[in-house]
Amino acid sequence: MSKESTKTIATNKKAYHDYFVLETYEAGIELCGTEVKSLRAGRVNLKDSWCSIVDGEIFVNGMHISPYEQGNIFNKDPLRVRRLLLHKREIMKLFGTIKQDGLALIPLSLYFKGSKVKVSVGLCKGKKLYDKRADMAEKSAKRDIERTMKERFNK
Repeated sequence: MSKESTKTIATNKKAYHDYFVLETYEAGIELCGTEVKSLRAGRVNLKDSWCSIVDGEIFVNGMHISPYEQGNIFNKDPLRVRRLLLHKREIMKLFGTIKQDGLALIPLSLYFKGSKVKVSVGLCKGKKLYDKRADMAEKSAKRDIERTMKERFNK
């Protein structure tokens, strides 16, 4: 059996800055042909996107897929709501968790798995301002340590 290759199209770095990611789920996404062509060119923005559950179906809102240049009449609205493909059991579990704990569903990354487009959806809890500051301080400290280690070993 050969492993399917995965190629990352886009990641939502803002999500990791604004939220604690508790769990991740892999979902398929319902797209039209010109949208897939635009994704192959890497023309997508996940920055302000989120997921909602309506009538037992899960949708991604605010994902901007730029129109395909050669797509003329077949292009769809770049900000249209797109359906995600998950098992009904998973959707109902997520729905209960979101309603009970006040969590959010945020698309974390978009990637090709073989020829299929997949979305990594995170079950996230919002960070407070002091959490963001602590993360930035930790990142800065790690960067300083790396810099000093590199300087010491290069002498």
